[in-house]
Amino acid sequence: MHFPLKTILIDDEPLALSRLRRLLQKYPDTFHIIGEAQNGVEGLVQINQLQPDLIFLDIEMPLLNGFEMLAKLSRMPMVIFSTAFDQYAVRAFEEKSVDYLLKPVEDERLQKTIEKLRNMTDTAKSNGSNPYTENLLRLLEEMKPKKEIFSLSVKSGDRILLIQLTEITHFEAEEKYVFLNTLDGQKYLLNYTLTSLEEKLPDHFLRISRAGIVNSHHIKEIRKHFNGKFTIMMRDRKASQLSSGSTYGDVIRHLTDN
Repeated sequence: MHFPLKTILIDDEPLALSRLRRLLQKYPDTFHIIGEAQNGVEGLVQINQLQPDLIFLDIEMPLLNGFEMLAKLSRMPMVIFSTAFDQYAVRAFEEKSVDYLLKPVEDERLQKTIEKLRNMTDTAKSNGSNPYTENLLRLLEEMKPKKEIFSLSVKSGDRILLIQLTEITHFEAEEKYVFLNTLDGQKYLLNYTLTSLEEKLPDHFLRISRAGIVNSHHIKEIRKHFNGKFTIMMRDRKASQLSSGSTYGDVIRHLTDN
């Protein structure tokens, strides 16, 4: 990728678009503006036709918001968000090395973005990959809303049972297998990994070790153990006891603080 970067500006606010254009035009060695759009649909057309290296993208726009527009792209340019988005999202952008500019965009902050762009471009040249785009794709995946689920299916002989999440106390991995445990003491083999369950389940299901996930709604008692570990007592018929992993202590301490 060579400088100046072919750049498209996408924002539904004409004043914000005008301000950004004026700022970028001060840096002709970095940005070559080849197009502008005022909503996600226009932006999609511009990107597909002009194939930019970089886009400046507002998030909240009519027709298609910024995330929805990006999800429809077959080729992902580098993306800098220009947004008044909430601080949670800003932290997510930072953690994924995806840059952002809070409105109103200031020249001093833009200079930091330029420095970051040049560093990332140098990195991509040296190792042949584009971690910027890879991180953005991961961020988009994380920002997708989770589909709400209410049950999991398990096989019991020739039957398939639907176990309500409210009846599940915990999941345990044993060697290559993962088992679901219920309030009435039943145990069923699952065709999921703990990692896939962690992504699928609601937030009150907590990963407490490499081998365990618990339903925090069914925890009866938490006891401190040594080396930063905890013993977790469940409300099921078997009064199950699970040990947390030492690297998962913060998850348990968060429970005890609430």
